[in-house]
Amino acid sequence: MNASTPVTKSSEPTGTAPFSAFEWMVALRYLLPHRKGGVAALIAVISFLCFLLGVAILIIVMSVMNGFRVELQSKILGFSGHIIVTPSQTPLNDFQAVTERIGKVPGVKLAVPFVEGQVLVSSPFSASGGLVHGMKLEDIQKMPGLASNIKDGKLDGNFDQGQGVIIGTRLAQSLGLQIGDGITLISPKGDVTALGTTPRIKVYPVVATFEVGMSDIDSAFVIMPLQESQAYFNRDGDVTGIEVYVDDPDHVQAIGEAIEKAASRPVTLTDWRQRNAAFFTALQVERNVMFMILMMLVLMASLGVVSSMAMLVQSKQTDIAIMRTMGATSGAMMRIFLITGMSIGIIGTTCGLVAGLVFCRYIENIQEFISWISNTQLFNSEIYFLSRLPAKTDPTEVIVVVITTLVLCFLATLYPSWRAARLDPVEALRGA
Repeated sequence: MNASTPVTKSSEPTGTAPFSAFEWMVALRYLLPHRKGGVAALIAVISFLCFLLGVAILIIVMSVMNGFRVELQSKILGFSGHIIVTPSQTPLNDFQAVTERIGKVPGVKLAVPFVEGQVLVSSPFSASGGLVHGMKLEDIQKMPGLASNIKDGKLDGNFDQGQGVIIGTRLAQSLGLQIGDGITLISPKGDVTALGTTPRIKVYPVVATFEVGMSDIDSAFVIMPLQESQAYFNRDGDVTGIEVYVDDPDHVQAIGEAIEKAASRPVTLTDWRQRNAAFFTALQVERNVMFMILMMLVLMASLGVVSSMAMLVQSKQTDIAIMRTMGATSGAMMRIFLITGMSIGIIGTTCGLVAGLVFCRYIENIQEFISWISNTQLFNSEIYFLSRLPAKTDPTEVIVVVITTLVLCFLATLYPSWRAARLDPVEALRGA
């Protein structure tokens, strides 16, 4: 070569375009079982199963917890008022006028005066505690959770005349009562005599039964005409309080001031959240704890990806060195192993998502099938308050679960991929 001839420096290999067909081909090839990487392939399969189970169980558990909350809230709010208005100083003798004023407040759907008292209910076969709820027939027919849940019997104009009571189906079953049978109500607050207060005992015919779906309500409540309940509990023209149903139960505090102002007398307001605070708080705490516990399964899957990818990089040192000497860049090596690791997470998460959604869709059928196979009652309404196993999938929670799982998988794949990109070809070939 002539000394005067300029020497042109060869350009550095630019490698392939990011996420090219070559990188995908190599990455997907590494996903298949290979002779030297049997342990790594086994760990990858275990990680895939952990991702599948983790995502599926998270979706199922969160959906069931949401279903419990929604079902219980709908049952509770459909049967009892969103806001209870009770007198704070003097008895509620002017309840008719107060009810009319509250009913005109914007956002109020229904205002119902009621009388409430505890009694002992009995029949010739059994006895148990009960809660009497006195209301007018026209108000019962407007209540969303009661009028549509009458199972047996019927309500007519004679109900307001004190011609019978309505009881829950579970209470009727426990007492062995049918429509037309007499139920005995015993109250400790009866007539006042010279010898003291005597219990009040009275028999009422059962004119109808209802089934809300909550065992606590169906097994304890006795619906009595308002005037009859006033006479039974010695309430001289007054009531226990006024149940208020609003358009948006989640924003009861915003309408509370307007209701208190419309009452035009000293009253105390208690909304459904305050009455059931301990119950719904316990559900929320249990839901959060279950989410954190089940996320540990996804974390274990991520750690499995770290181990699997680290062993894969170790077993593919020769391949990495050859591809580097042929012009593949360190960035290409990192993307190849990122695709390999993320494929495990994406496939496992997708399968878990489908499995979780299908399970939630047919959860009642699955529960009935398992109960039939095992000849046991898996979902006892006496324990779980509801008569069926609910499941309500929240799209936002599903998206959070999927994104969180993919982020953990991505973070778990970063370090092994970085090690593969930093591997020196000469040292790799020398070590091989």
